[in-house]
Formats: sequence, C-alpha cells, structure tokens
Amino acid sequence: MPLISIRHITKRYPGVTALNDVSFDLLPGECHAVVGENGAGKSTLMKILSGVIPDYDGEIHLDGQAARFLGTRDAEAAGIGIIHQELNLVEQLSAAANIFLGRERHGRLGWLHEREMEDAAGKLLAQLECHVSPRAKVGTLRVGDQQLIEIAKALSLDAEVLIMDEPTSALTETEVARLYRVIGKLRERGVTIVYISHKLDEVFRLANRITILRDGRFVKTLDRAATNASEITQLMVGREIASVDLGGERCAADEVLRVENLSLPWPGHARAWRLKNISFHLKRGEILGFAGLMGAGRTELLECLFGASADRPQGNIVLEGRAVQFHTPAAAKQAGMALVTEDRKRLGLFARMNVGHNITMCSLPEATSTGLLSRPRERQMAEGSVAQLGVKTAGIRAAITSLSGGNQQKAIIGRWLLARPKVLLLDDPTRGVDVGAKAELYQLIDRLCRDGLGVIVTSSELPELLTLCDRILVLCEGRLTGEFTRAEATEERIMHAATLRE
Repeated sequence: MPLISIRHITKRYPGVTALNDVSFDLLPGECHAVVGENGAGKSTLMKILSGVIPDYDGEIHLDGQAARFLGTRDAEAAGIGIIHQELNLVEQLSAAANIFLGRERHGRLGWLHEREMEDAAGKLLAQLECHVSPRAKVGTLRVGDQQLIEIAKALSLDAEVLIMDEPTSALTETEVARLYRVIGKLRERGVTIVYISHKLDEVFRLANRITILRDGRFVKTLDRAATNASEITQLMVGREIASVDLGGERCAADEVLRVENLSLPWPGHARAWRLKNISFHLKRGEILGFAGLMGAGRTELLECLFGASADRPQGNIVLEGRAVQFHTPAAAKQAGMALVTEDRKRLGLFARMNVGHNITMCSLPEATSTGLLSRPRERQMAEGSVAQLGVKTAGIRAAITSLSGGNQQKAIIGRWLLARPKVLLLDDPTRGVDVGAKAELYQLIDRLCRDGLGVIVTSSELPELLTLCDRILVLCEGRLTGEFTRAEATEERIMHAATLRE
C-alpha cells in the first residue's frame, strides 16, 4: 500500500500552470527521485506535499486517508519534513536552538530547558555523523553541517517522509559521501526519502524509483534497474540531448585582463592566505575556466576581481592596459566588470522585486531621459532580455521568487548583460540548472564570447569546463597548480592538479 498517493494535483498561477493533473505514489521506505527540467513543477509539488502551498486542486492521500495541509506545521505533524536547497536556518542561533525552533522545551514556569534540548540535539547530530557542538552558532558552520542540522530537525519531528531538494549542490565530495551514508541509515529506520536532483549519477546511486515531470505534467515513473541516464534525460526534455556543439575554434583577440601575483590574506588562519601569487591573462573572445575542489579559492578569486572580498587583496590587476584597484563592486561595474554569483538567494536576487526590475536593476541610467525613468524603455529592456535568454516566466511583472532556480539564474545573467561588460565573471553559473537549460546557457556564453566578451567561469563540474573553456587553470588551496589548453585538458589531469599540495 502506498504511503502517499498524489492524485490529479494541479496548481495554477496567473498566466502559468505550474502543475497539471499530476498523479503518482510514494512507497514506504523507498528513496524516490523526482527529476525534470527547471520549471517542470518539482519544487511546486514538494511545497504542496510539505504544506508550504495549501491552495491547489487535487488530492493527497496519506496512509489511505485524504489529507490537506494548511501549513508546514500540519505537514510536520503528519510526519513530512522538507530540506530546501536554500537552507532555512537562523544563523545567529545555536544548532540546538535551530533544531527545536518553535517547539522549545519549557518547564512549568516557562524557563527554557536548554540543557535538555542540547543533549537531545547532540544525540541526533551524532546519529548523522555531524560532530559539531549543539551550542555552536549555525552561521559559523560549513554548509554540509548546516544541512545535517536541517535533517536533525526533521528527525526530531519523527518524520516518516523526508524531502531533499538538491541536497548536494553546495557540498564537498567528503560531505556528499557522508550524506549518502546518512540517507542509508534513514532508510534502514524506515524513512521514505523524496530526492530531487539534476545529477543523474546521484539519482541512479540512491533511488529505487524515478518519477519524471515535464512542463508541469507527469511523464513516467520507472524502476531504477529498468532504465538508464539517457532514457531519463530524453523523458525530461522530450528530445535527445546530444553533446553540446559550440562550433569551431574561437579566435581570441587582444588581451583584456591581466592579473599578476594576486594574493588574498586569511587573518587568523594557519594557512595565512586564501589566495597566493595567482597570475594569468584573459583575451577578448576567450573563455577561461578555473577548476578546483571546494575551498580551493575559486569564488574568492572572482570576488577579488570584482572588488567584493572582505579583506584587501594584494597584487596587480590590469584591465584594458590600465592598472585598476577596485574597492567596491560599484567601481568594478563602472570599469566594465560583471559578476554572476554562485549564491543566488543571498547575493543575486532582489526577492521583493519582480522579474523585470531584477533584470534592469544595474542599467536604469539607460532607461532615463532628461533625468526621468522611462517605464516603456525599461519594460523593453527587460522583455528583450527575457526573450534573449529564454526565461520561463508569466511576464516581467511576475515575482522573481516564482521562477525556478535556473530561470532566476538566467534573469541575473540578463541583468549583467544589459550593463555591457568587458569581462564577465561566472561563478558556478549552472548550479541547480537542469540539463536542457545548461545547454542553452552554454550556447549563450559561447555566443557572448564570440561577440568579443572576455569570460571567466568557475565550475564544480569538470565536464562543464571541458565543454566551455579555451583554457583551464587549476587551483589547490589558494595556489595555481595547473594550466591546460582545450586540447590538453582531461578530467584526470585536472583532478591531479586539483589535489597537488606543497
């Protein structure tokens, strides 16, 4: 008998049908993967299951009984917990306080039983191989440990169903391996896992069954053993996905950026330097990639180039033959630099603004006349960007938070393209983006490069760098340990350089 039966679920927004007559079952104790392109309806369905969205058509049956959750507390009371891709933790509170947030244990007089909660939190964290103090402030912890705190919170609710939305997108390889072990332990306890991921290797490693959604509709549910990655990809996008063909060799022009002996101090750390003596150059019409394991310094490098690092970097940066030193992102933007950050939610989006305003935010002077903002001109700019990048949205007035993660990323890229940069910095630009949208982004980046833009891209996925880049530089613990042309680069060579240490 199914643990949860999803029957004819439909969810409509103005101008968009996010889900259309979706039906399938979740079985007790299984790991059930839900896959699909951005905009396929995965997140909307999970929000319905977890009580975040209470207004929808259709029915959910839990243990054979009809259930409708009017909020997350209703879902939690029914044994359903969710771990969002963007973690929902209070960074200023301790791990224990986050685990029992809203369900604090009190004595008769209202005093908090902090020791009791810390002991209970410690036991939960120990089960999850999370060796942090229950008293530690969440904001000081690594993303992998923060994620385990979210899981511990769900376990403290005695969750029978745990929904995981892109759980490995920001984890190191060690943390991913630990998460796999934790999922195995949860399943041994009878917990049903609903696993959302764009990484099909993870899906085929963990899932018993795989459900595919496309354009808000149910496509098929398959046993893992009866399918393969090629079939799943084809069902996700409705077409065969071949390797991305970006045309012939690019013709790079003159040098647009040179970096000499760039170093970034790390006060109070034993290593002393986040980056040490990094030197490279970038030409117009070239895509330069930076590879490296988590903590290698990829993001820190781009922040230095964009004037966004908390500590003052050392070394020389030369842009179009002129020595520059950016103390603020505004100064870097003014000089022709643009940065698409890895962390969309915290650093990329203006969550209270609509799609159009998010796109035009950095280019409003171009929409002004005699000092006054021209709304028609601003609308034209936003709509042109939406069309150019293929952003799936109900319109430029739609809330930016109503878009899928991949379409939010497209909107942010569109924002910076309107600023007409000379150098475009892309920090893991396809994180959380599905396979179909990745191909579109690759082709867009290639087209921008062939139009004369200099592009620097980092990525945690080596096939992405091998597809996009003319040259690949490798970082290890803040030092440059390898450089490869497109012809020289292989995954094995890059990984060898990424693990070199002094």
